[in-house]
Amino acid sequence: MMKTGRAIFWVFISSFVILISLVIITPRDSLAQDSTSDVGNFYPFLEAYSSGHSNSLSFLENDRTDIESWRTEARSKLDELLAFHPDHAPLDPQVLDSSKRQGYTQYRVQYNLNALQKTEAFLLIPDNLEDPAPAVIALHDHGGFYYYGKEKHNRIDDQPEILETYINNLYDGRTYADELAMRGFVVLSPDAFYFGSQRIDPDKITPENTSGYSRNTHENIDEKIDAFNNLASKHEIPMQKTILTAGTTWPGIMLQGDRRAIDFLLSRSEVDSSRIGVMGLSLGGLRTTYLFGMDSRIKAGVIAGFSSSYEQMLRRHLRHTWMMYVPRQYQFLDLPDVASLNAPNPLLILNAERDHLFPMEGMKAAEEKLRRIYARMGADEQFQTNYYDLPHSMSIPMQEDAFDWLERWLK
Repeated sequence: MMKTGRAIFWVFISSFVILISLVIITPRDSLAQDSTSDVGNFYPFLEAYSSGHSNSLSFLENDRTDIESWRTEARSKLDELLAFHPDHAPLDPQVLDSSKRQGYTQYRVQYNLNALQKTEAFLLIPDNLEDPAPAVIALHDHGGFYYYGKEKHNRIDDQPEILETYINNLYDGRTYADELAMRGFVVLSPDAFYFGSQRIDPDKITPENTSGYSRNTHENIDEKIDAFNNLASKHEIPMQKTILTAGTTWPGIMLQGDRRAIDFLLSRSEVDSSRIGVMGLSLGGLRTTYLFGMDSRIKAGVIAGFSSSYEQMLRRHLRHTWMMYVPRQYQFLDLPDVASLNAPNPLLILNAERDHLFPMEGMKAAEEKLRRIYARMGADEQFQTNYYDLPHSMSIPMQEDAFDWLERWLK
């Protein structure tokens, strides 16, 4: 009887061990596969830390009811985190040149961003305006293409082949700023910090950091531009290190410049100050998120190809630029929370379902958060998200949806 009891006992123990192996060991193996991330074994503790310190200033937290009080508090905290408050300077706008196009005139203008920086922009004025018109600030993308900024969605003469190919791939071959002008919008397309007229000067980089690069050894403009883009891409890391050491942030620098674009438009008699919108793809979508969220002078927005919750981006975002990070922001505001700071003003988000930069669950999480915020404010119709079976881009159908949205709310 004792032997029988012992046999039963050991059978029980063996079965228990096998069960534990199936329930615990096998899932661990699966988890190891599922939990791979861009930072490997460091992801779990960073994710755990972030989940306990996030989104405290979201409109959905703490049963908020006073919209303006929340908006003021959240914008003030984000402005503090963006940490860029340069000395003011008059705009001092100048027209550098102009080109008559079909249905509008394109001006290349320059103006001061602050006491330390200036930028160039394309200003498009439709023909035969009788009254102040609605305006759109068109914010260019990143795309690893630093040599140009505003030119990536504006027509220019003698367009290099490398730029033409870029526009074909990302915008279906159409410079959408020109299309907006032909539809009656005044359009301003400024160069962002580090792009176009604000690009880095290789001659002023320490020689050891420009090894292998020479602006004079390339046979044609396309090779020159490609070589410059490669150099500028590598220098995002030292730029970010220097920006942080200087006590500011890359998004803060860009936002201050983009807010100055509103000031410029308000200085123009052709513009109706109550009807200013903003749109942009990729980095332009990120810039749109901050400009829309942080400035109530913007009355409608279109964010293309840059919508996600940070929770989903924590695991994988190696492909992202150094230009998007604001230290400690996630503690207070997720990325969709930033866009919500201008709710209930109308906001359209355009998502590419095969976008390699953002997981679908991140896009859906951002959509759900914004939808709940707009619904709580009684403004369901003023928020919309569209999805397209496309890779990272803003195709002509996406552009058309953006134009319809801006016409609906600004005209």
